[in-house]
Amino acid sequence: MSAESSDSISSPVPVRSLNGKRALISGASRGIGRGIALEMAQAGASVTINYHSNPEEAENVVKECESFGVSAFALGADISDPAQVQTMVDSASDRMGGLDIVVSNAAYSDRHLMLESDMDEFRRTIDVSMWGAFHLVRAGAQKLVDAGNGGNIVVISSPHAHMPMPGAMAYNMAKAANDQMARTAAVELASHRIRVNIIHPGWIDTPGERKFFQEETLRSEGAKLPWGRLGQIREIGRGAVFLCDPKSEYITGSTLTIDGGIQLPWREMYRVEEARRETATS
Repeated sequence: MSAESSDSISSPVPVRSLNGKRALISGASRGIGRGIALEMAQAGASVTINYHSNPEEAENVVKECESFGVSAFALGADISDPAQVQTMVDSASDRMGGLDIVVSNAAYSDRHLMLESDMDEFRRTIDVSMWGAFHLVRAGAQKLVDAGNGGNIVVISSPHAHMPMPGAMAYNMAKAANDQMARTAAVELASHRIRVNIIHPGWIDTPGERKFFQEETLRSEGAKLPWGRLGQIREIGRGAVFLCDPKSEYITGSTLTIDGGIQLPWREMYRVEEARRETATS
C-alpha cells in the first residue's frame, strides 16, 4: 500500500455542503492535510494550501482542488514562526476574500526515547506541533472574530494526546497541549459563533509514516488493526468537512475519533481466543 493509494476509497456523489466557504489548511501539501484540502474542495470550499518546503507538491494539490471547480492557492510559511503565520493568514484572507474555516494540521515529529533525545529535534517538534498550532489558531480566530460572521476551527490532534507512546515524548506533549488549547478556544470563542473541534486520526497511510516504517511493516501491521488496514487521508478529510458543515453547528469543543478501532482494547482479544480454545479442549 503506497501513500498515494490513500485516495483509493472513492468519495460518494459530492454534497456541496461547504459551498462558498473559504478554508486555510496548514501542512496541506501532502498527507492528512492534502486529504482535508481535497475533501473541502469537493464540498465546494475555496482552499489555501500551506506548505513548508515543497512548493511543487503544494501546486499539485492546488491543481487537484481546482479540478472540483473551486479556487485554490498555495502559500509557504514556517508554522512555528508567528510572524510568518500572521502573514499567511492575512494573505489567505486577502486572496479568498475572507476566511470561514481554519484547519491546524501541520506537525513535526522525531522519535527517540527520552534519555536519548536530540534536544534540537525535541524542540522542533514542540515548536511546530504545539506552538505552530497555537499561532495558527490564534491568528485565524482573530481574523474570524474581526469579520464577525462566525466560522470553524479544526485542530488535527492525535491519540498521542492521551496515550503515552514511548519514543514520542515531545509529540505526546504537543498533542496533549493541542487538545486543551482547542477546548479552551471553543469556550472562549463560542460567543463569537466560532466552533472549535478536534480530530484524532488513527494510523493513517501517509508519506510521513515512511519516515519511521518500511512498506512491508505498514502492510503487515496495518492488516492486524481492528479494521484490517491503515486509514486513508480522505477519510480524515471527510471528518473535517462534517465538522465544518453548517448542519453540524451544535458541535463545538468535541473530539472526532477516526481510527478504525485502534484505541479499542483489541490486543486483549487474545484472552478471549485463548479462553475459547481452553473451553473447547476441556
